[in-house]
Amino acid sequence: MSPLPTANTEIRRFFLEWLETFSGYVRDVDYASARPLFHPDVLAFGTHNDVIPGLDQWVTTQWDNVWPKTTDFRFVLDQTSVLASPDGAMAIVIAPWTSTGYYPDGSAFPRPGRATMVFSRDGDGWLCVHSHMSLNRGVPQASYANRPVKAW
Repeated sequence: MSPLPTANTEIRRFFLEWLETFSGYVRDVDYASARPLFHPDVLAFGTHNDVIPGLDQWVTTQWDNVWPKTTDFRFVLDQTSVLASPDGAMAIVIAPWTSTGYYPDGSAFPRPGRATMVFSRDGDGWLCVHSHMSLNRGVPQASYANRPVKAW
């Protein structure tokens, strides 16, 4: 059997930087800056919905239910896998992440999870066309921080 189609060094480096950029937007609760990283018709799965069709719906039903209510979001880069099609037109990123959640009384708890993201390359570069981010088993689904949104 052939090995998995691991991305070359350049593509891997690009996506590790992409993850760092995106996680910074999550920490800043900056939806406006994160939007251009995704295809407008992205299909996503998340904690609060099953299939979410389109970026606008994803922002309002998932991002806005999570980003302002958590802190410290980061991908675990040294545990991240990046796969790429042989022609370099598609890539898949599989990455664990960490964050901090908050109980109603304000006390914090670890809020780890994992993500799978599919990217398509076009004339403007790479866009995420599918994202599935979910919490690890046993992690509380709700978090109660109340941080302001920097930009919609």
